[in-house]
Amino acid sequence: MTAQPALTRLEPGLRCLRAPNPSPMTEHGTNTYVIGEGNVAVIDPGPALPAHYDALLAALSPGERITHIFVTHSHLDHSPLARPLSQATGAPVLAFGPHGAGRSDVMVRLAADGLAGGGEGADEDFAPEIELADGEVIDGNGWRLQALHTPGHTSNHLAFAWGDALFTGDHVMGWASSLVSPPDGDLSAFMASCGRLASRSDRIYYPGHGAPVDDPAARVAWLIAHRRGREAQILEQLGPHPQSVSELTATIYTDTPDSLRAAAERNVFAHLIDLAERNLAHPVGPLSSTTCFTDQPREWEADAKM
Repeated sequence: MTAQPALTRLEPGLRCLRAPNPSPMTEHGTNTYVIGEGNVAVIDPGPALPAHYDALLAALSPGERITHIFVTHSHLDHSPLARPLSQATGAPVLAFGPHGAGRSDVMVRLAADGLAGGGEGADEDFAPEIELADGEVIDGNGWRLQALHTPGHTSNHLAFAWGDALFTGDHVMGWASSLVSPPDGDLSAFMASCGRLASRSDRIYYPGHGAPVDDPAARVAWLIAHRRGREAQILEQLGPHPQSVSELTATIYTDTPDSLRAAAERNVFAHLIDLAERNLAHPVGPLSSTTCFTDQPREWEADAKM
């Protein structure tokens, strides 16, 4: 009989089980965190993999039970196991809201026009029993979490503060920059959330994928600089001749493997939406993933932003 994977103890009161879903978007897999002892909370139960579900329940100590299930965001590598785990344990699912909750007006329009998200894929069926407001505090048996709304990777993305540690979901990771893929992702919101995290003094980040981030301030500063660098590259390439998202991506992401090219195009599109909102880039016609952009305003731009 094959032994089930064990929970890895990261520090007192915190354990982790990695889901077996490695990919270019998830690195080695999704981190499912267990907080507390006895009556415990789970953060990000993970993808719809029966093996991970079985391993999580088997890895709990005798007599332990799950009383709360927290979800950072509704992507298919984080949230689908929330419902069966809740049904099995009776624990409520807590999150900001269903997929799409908190979208900006421009992202609502893009979604209404049929633009679908990319990357890990949306969990359109996700619906928490309890919707958490920004700043809301949840107390458990020997633990306390505070929900922080950190939109950007998705509009319903939450981070969870646990003392001086922060569970950052997919907003900040140590192994890669976060994918921002409209209409799920919103770069304007992402940068605002980065600014919010930069104003904090967290000791450590526990991300949705990869190893803990032991220098949060430096990582957030790098992430902000990385995004500003991409923005500068896009502005440098924009000119009076209209260019598509794919053309700009090919010019800027010269060393990106084919497996990540679609994600790179989504990131460029996210930047262009942000730049258009700031009147630094200008769409040629209505805004969509196939729109071309220039550095010059045109007569149709007012209609494109309606």
